[in-house]
Parts: sequence; structure tokens; C-alpha cells
Amino acid sequence: MDHETPSARWSHFPHDADIGVCGCGATVEAAFEQAALALSAVVTEQEIRPTERVAIHCEAPELELLFVEWLNALVYEMAVRKMLFGRFRVRISGTALDGEALGEKIDVMRHQPAVEVKGATYTALEVDRNAAGTWHAQCVVDV
Repeated sequence: MDHETPSARWSHFPHDADIGVCGCGATVEAAFEQAALALSAVVTEQEIRPTERVAIHCEAPELELLFVEWLNALVYEMAVRKMLFGRFRVRISGTALDGEALGEKIDVMRHQPAVEVKGATYTALEVDRNAAGTWHAQCVVDV
């Protein structure tokens, strides 16, 4: 399943009992944002309203590990706040990511959550830039 705009897209890929999330974009930040949309789409296909904003900060010594930290920070915030997120903004500087997730409290009747994401893993982990200059970030998430 691919979802795209002219410069960015996200998708899922199968992996045993889990699922892979992938984001692509013109910048590494856009790829991380698109992968976050793929993460949310694992839980629900319904619209998520951007009524609340949550700031997220994480750090890691390399880009691949920063990607997993970003997704796991989102999983944590979804679980603790009982929220779903549908819009993301990411800024990466060196080994630090400052971002925000916009979303709303889970409405079980409206969102009809399919699964609970337990965490991002290092399985199929990749963050790279292809010859055309498009950034790609992916990993498997445990559901």
C-alpha cells in the first residue's frame, strides 16, 4: 500500500506477524515524517484530527538509530496519552531530532483501531538516499 504526494510517500511491507513501515521524501526529515504516517496507518485508516500537539525530542549516534528512536517515541506518546497522530514535523540537527506530532485522543468507535503497535525494531532497518536524491527510511514494527 503506497500513499504519495509529489515529493513524499509512505508504505507498508509484510514481515511475518509484524509489519514494516516505510517513508520516502526529498529530505531525511520528510522520510521520517512519512514513516510516522505509515506507523499511524498501521493502527487506523480513519482521519486523525490535529487537535493536540506533542513535542518530541530524541537523540542517537547515527541516523538509523535516530529513526528507531523517533518511531518508538511516537509509540510511547500514543500509549501514554491514548492518542493517535496524523501530522508530523521533524527537524534533525546532528544526532538530535526535534519534532512534533499532531493528533487527537483515540475514539474507538470512530478510529476503529486495528492493532496496537508495541515498538519499532532494528529488523529491515534502513535510512539512505538513492541516486535520484530521495531519502528512504524503513523498519519493522512489532504489533
